[in-house]
This record gives sequence, C-alpha cells and structure tokens, in this order.
Amino acid sequence: MLDPKVLTTIKDLPLLAKTVVDGFMNGFNKSTVKGPGLEFSQYRSYQPGDDLRWLDWRMFARSDRYYIRESEIETSISVRFLVDASASMDHEDNGIKKIDYARYLTASLAYLANLQGDAVGLYVFQNGGLFSLASRADPQHLKRLYYQLEQVKPAGKFTQPVHYKELFTGANRKELLIFITDMYQQDGEISKLLDSLAALKHEVIVFQVMGQNELDLDFKGFSTLEDLETGETIQISPQQAQAYKQNLQQHLAGIRMELLGKHIVHRIISTAEPLDKALRDFLVQRNKS
Repeated sequence: MLDPKVLTTIKDLPLLAKTVVDGFMNGFNKSTVKGPGLEFSQYRSYQPGDDLRWLDWRMFARSDRYYIRESEIETSISVRFLVDASASMDHEDNGIKKIDYARYLTASLAYLANLQGDAVGLYVFQNGGLFSLASRADPQHLKRLYYQLEQVKPAGKFTQPVHYKELFTGANRKELLIFITDMYQQDGEISKLLDSLAALKHEVIVFQVMGQNELDLDFKGFSTLEDLETGETIQISPQQAQAYKQNLQQHLAGIRMELLGKHIVHRIISTAEPLDKALRDFLVQRNKS
C-alpha cells in the first residue's frame, strides 16, 4: 500500500495517510518509535488513563502484567512541512505528478507526527507567494492541513525571498522542517531559502522529488522538452541524451554537497518509489530533533 501508483486510487487524503502509516508501522520495528521521549528510562505499572500506545506487549508476554514504557524527556516538537508548488511540480511520469507524490508524502508524515504528539504546520510555495498554516498539535488542525493540501495546484515560479518572513515568525524553539521540492530554480531562490533555514539552527530534511523519466531521460520517444515554468522548449539529440545522465549525476552531487555544507539532510526520491524510504528517514531525523 506504499506504492504511489496504488495510492492514486484512494481519493480521501486522511484515509490515504492512515493507510500508508498503518502499513508502514506494521513492518517497522515499533520499539524505535514507542514512547513520548527519546531516551528510555524505566517501566512502570499501567494506571487507568495511561495512553495504550505506550504499553509494552513483550513485557506483558513475559510477566502477564501491563507495563508502560517511560522516557526521560518529552520530545514533542513542531514539524513544519514546506511544499514546493511551483509549475515544475506539475511534471508527470506514469500517471504520478511530483505534486501528487509531495501531497501523499506530506499527508503521511503529518499523520505520523501527529501520532507522536507533535505540532504540524504547512507552508506552500506557489506562484510567487507563500501560503502558511502555523503549527498546532490538535486533530482538527490536522484536518485543516489535509484540506489545504488537497487544494494545492502547481502554478508559476518559486516564491521570492521577500515572502519568507512568515516562516521565521514565532519560531522560539527548535523545530524539524521538512522541505519537499524538485530543487528546480532559475536564480538560486531555493538555495537562498535553505541558507535562511540553516541559519535558524533547526533540523532540516530536503526530499528532492523527481520523476523516473527525468532520472532516466526516458520520455517514450519524445525529443522536444518544455520547461513548465518558462515555456521554453529544447530539442534533445541522441548525443545530448548520452551525456545527460553523467551531467545529471554531477548536478545532484553538487546539490548534495551544498546542503551537506549547511548541515541539511538531502534525499532524492523518485515518484516511482514507495513512500517507506521517506518515512524511515523522517523517523530517524525526528528522533534526533
């Protein structure tokens, strides 16, 4: 159920998010995400009113008694999702658009963060502007986030720095920022945003979403490509196609090194890949924050 092609058949975004996370958690070692804290401290007997999610079933199997696994510190944080909805995110491969993948990924990660008691917020970079939904932890707020995700339609160019101030207001504690983008930029505008985010000392993960046809330069016989943001077209010759993969790898390596220098986690994800890789990366970074 983590296959993005299968997910297109689920039209209800909250149901999709729950389906993805439930399927992922069934195959994941729950001990890595159990409990509301980072460091395991002790077990204690279950008391009426305790959250059943923190019951340790292995201890129950050994002792026939219910125990709660406690942690030393509370680790609920603010997780803010930054979604690139510029026109390049409308790129499609095998029926999956980049923005669809970004929508599925954001909804699933927000559901998972909410399960862990984290506040979630949404910021959408679209058509030169910035939509913002500040972070909150309640379930009704999560529904608002889903609703706004469903409304997103890629358009225009990436947001200019003059609008970024909304990202930096009211941020008085450390946060985890999840930026989902194809890293398509014309004048370094995304790099400038990441410079600003890195300066805040937050944990930042960049999920760079690309179509598999972009990675392979396989457009089923078409030799004319159009830039979705500028409308410019280019003819691709067989000689250019041969050099494309090497140039692409150099380009992606340059992005990786640039972000590494900013202490930003960078992951490349194809729209053909199941979502479990991204969910695992999120949990690893979530437990560092």
